[in-house]
Amino acid sequence: MLQTIYLIAFTILAFLAISNLIRSLVHFGMEAQRPYVPNNGQPVHPEMLDGNGRITSEPLLVMKSIDVDDARSRLDALYNDSPSYSAGEEESPS
Repeated sequence: MLQTIYLIAFTILAFLAISNLIRSLVHFGMEAQRPYVPNNGQPVHPEMLDGNGRITSEPLLVMKSIDVDDARSRLDALYNDSPSYSAGEEESPS
């Protein structure tokens, strides 16, 4: 009797999960067919605006590759210029 209750319960859960999946796919398909409106009447985040208040079209994150030695020397320069670093301390080899 207990196995029958488990079987019925898991069948109901599986039916709910599959129906939710189908409903989500239909909703996603309908959203994909709608034309894209950039602003939608919602406020735009301030970081997306340029100095004149227009939406920027340039990438906001630009990554530049540098070699390890250059990165290490830049980090060392930042560390040595920090206020908490005192000139008399010796660097410990790592």
